[in-house]
Amino acid sequence: MQSPSSGGPARGTSWQWDEETAGGEASEDVIAGGGERPRPSRRRVLVGAGVLAAGGAAWAFGRSGVGGALPSPGPTRPVPTALSGPTPVWTYRGPEAMTPERLTDPPDRPVYLSKNGLQVLDPAKGTAARLLVVDPPSARSWPSDLDLLGKVVVGPEHLFTTYEGHVEARHLTDPAADRSLPLPDELQGQIHLAGYDRYGPGVLYGYSWGRPRADGTPSDNRLFALRVTDRSLLWSVRTERVEQPVPPATPGGGGLFACVRFLGGRAELVARDAATGRELWTAPGDEDLRWCVTGSGNFYVPDGNGGVRMLRATGEPGWTYSPARGDSRRALPPLHDGPQVYIPWDQGIVTCHESHSGAVLWSCRLPFPLDRRNRPLVGDGTLFVPGTAVGGVSAIHTSTGELGWTFHDSGPGKDVWTLAFDGGRLYAGHDDILHALPLR
Repeated sequence: MQSPSSGGPARGTSWQWDEETAGGEASEDVIAGGGERPRPSRRRVLVGAGVLAAGGAAWAFGRSGVGGALPSPGPTRPVPTALSGPTPVWTYRGPEAMTPERLTDPPDRPVYLSKNGLQVLDPAKGTAARLLVVDPPSARSWPSDLDLLGKVVVGPEHLFTTYEGHVEARHLTDPAADRSLPLPDELQGQIHLAGYDRYGPGVLYGYSWGRPRADGTPSDNRLFALRVTDRSLLWSVRTERVEQPVPPATPGGGGLFACVRFLGGRAELVARDAATGRELWTAPGDEDLRWCVTGSGNFYVPDGNGGVRMLRATGEPGWTYSPARGDSRRALPPLHDGPQVYIPWDQGIVTCHESHSGAVLWSCRLPFPLDRRNRPLVGDGTLFVPGTAVGGVSAIHTSTGELGWTFHDSGPGKDVWTLAFDGGRLYAGHDDILHALPLR
């Protein structure tokens, strides 16, 4: 481990929010589910393009004042039929295919993100009305299908974007609660929002880079943390190289958060103090550190042999779990769940490990293969694992590893399934279809 080097946190800064309101109406496209179909209010928010920069490791969102409407739904198409698993409460069909890979982490409500904007769907029984549409400006577009760095940050109540020296917090259901936060001079370069710590005190992480100062000297690369709850800058630290924050994926981060530091053709893991941004320790990465997962003070990274390596909060090595000799499977980003951690494998297997020791508790084979686009969720004592459009979504009992139901529809489709969970329902979709599934 390398010795820590401290940055210079900027503290005690706070700003006023610029109030904004919007209005309008939108229709809905509910193709299954009961009840009347009201026409709730809609507001439009314009979000700019993700701009790839800083050696392919940085990006930013902008906004303009006028935007076009979402494409109108095409001709009536057959309603997909559930071929197995629970019967959907409702099924929503959007005007175009979803691009959920743009989200920094799976949301805790039903949202429909596509290249033309974000729709927040009403989770109420029997209806899936459009409550909010976020349109990109007509002169630019959302990140292309090949630009997987252009991310969209959604917190529990807000969509976060950036625009000309501001961070904008758009409330998902209440236009009166929209806020625009002016950033201090030190963060007036290009801004990238990396994610929201929904398990801490409402902290939004990001970094800035690029724009020269008035005297022509280059600006600093800076990591920063904004505390949304009290509208203040928690800290800002200068970095020599570009670093991408990795917000905690579970509660109890141990006062740490991780960053991936880019070093030309390689990368390393950096652990920082969540309260100050101070660098604590570093660890070398492997294969450009293509993923990193945090949970309960532990850090999970690739081990270089297709498996997973765990690092403790001190930076000391923990356990490593690698495929046996001759086994070609590769680990995908794990999912930490308190005393257990689940590792999905590309060959369609999930292994459950004791998080402290790495001991294997159970293994479950799924009826479909997996890849980096598949993002499992855990809730209500169940691990939900999405697969291919044809494969569907499987539910695994976390206590035993038993495979429960597998839900899939009649399609057609070509994208993988993606999931959201709000504690009461599982929202599972692919292509232009989103189903609300009951847990019982």
